Amino acid sequence: MQQIFYLIWIAISGDYHHNKGGRMKRIVSLASALLLLASVAVAAEPAAKPAAPQAAPAAAPAKPAVALTSADCAKCHVKAPADVEAKGRAHKTKVTCQDCHQGHPPTVRKIIPLCGQCHEGKPHYKLGGCLQCHKNPHQPKEIVFGRDVTDPCLTCHSPQIAQLKANPSKHTKLACSFCHDVHGKVPQCTQCHKAHSADQGPGDCKKCHKAHMPKTVTYAADTASKQCAACHTKAYSMLVASKAKHKSLLCVTCHQEKHKMVPKCQDCHGVPHAAGIMTKFPKCGDCHGIAHDLNNWRTAPAAQAAPAGKPAPAHKKK
Repeated sequence: MQQIFYLIWIAISGDYHHNKGGRMKRIVSLASALLLLASVAVAAEPAAKPAAPQAAPAAAPAKPAVALTSADCAKCHVKAPADVEAKGRAHKTKVTCQDCHQGHPPTVRKIIPLCGQCHEGKPHYKLGGCLQCHKNPHQPKEIVFGRDVTDPCLTCHSPQIAQLKANPSKHTKLACSFCHDVHGKVPQCTQCHKAHSADQGPGDCKKCHKAHMPKTVTYAADTASKQCAACHTKAYSMLVASKAKHKSLLCVTCHQEKHKMVPKCQDCHGVPHAAGIMTKFPKCGDCHGIAHDLNNWRTAPAAQAAPAGKPAPAHKKK
């Protein structure tokens, strides 16, 4: 640092000007002093830290996927949500639009699912052509059949076909959809059959007849005798005119559970007479008549008199 000041002093000192070539030497001395001063100043500065590498610009955050709801679908698709709301059944309560329609054009082109995507594991689901019966997937149980549909019905309704086959009747020869033309419809018997009497209504038929085994007639223990009277008119008329205790009984009290069941008198009355009488008259009706007209004894009709002028015919000898 002293050398620098010395050179500067020489450059500006008056005595130095009288030396040979003094002016040039002044300029050289001054320049040297300045260069030396600059180098000292640079050396005195602390070393600069290397620049840290710049981080790459952060990527823009991804937009979160928007979760659509069935309410969003209804903003554009009016009919399908309305059908589901009205009669969607499990398609309303157990699934959403997005469970079946996974995606939307133009991102996803095929948005109509196969029924087997959810419906599997039962024989019915192995049938092809679901839309032949389930014409509107948004109302899956609103089913309208043709007149000759049976096999698809049997995959679910096996007890009914078993009854039809085990109890042959005209009903056995009919297709299921002949009566059940709409799924779940149970028709009135009077749709095809006439009632046995004017006193019977459509609801009375099923008290005795089951549709899939109509000729096997069964009935409840409290069935009114008027129901029986629709066919058994003579027996009913005698019973209501009788003075015997049987008059107060229902037909089904004796003819229990199954049609054409005829009980024995002993089932209720036991053995009411001495053994000798029972031996001589083993049939109760020999003395008491028929059960519907008990104890209505009548005098045997007298032999008709022969016409006048004609002798009675003589008995031939054997």
